[in-house]
Amino acid sequence: MPKGTLHELTGVLLDNGLYPILRVRDGGEWRLDITGRYLQLLGQHVKVIGRRSGFDLLDVDRIEAA
Repeated sequence: MPKGTLHELTGVLLDNGLYPILRVRDGGEWRLDITGRYLQLLGQHVKVIGRRSGFDLLDVDRIEAA
């Protein structure tokens, strides 16, 4: 996948230190470059919209409970 592509993903938000992790249904994982409040969503199913900025890194534009 080329960098900069827009993605809309759903999965479980997990804590992983610097970058939270989104674990999607197929078992894949994305690191999320996110600012703002997201701690209340940890452990929950969420929908994430963002742009790919690395192999497994998304720059998050929006995150919400799914």
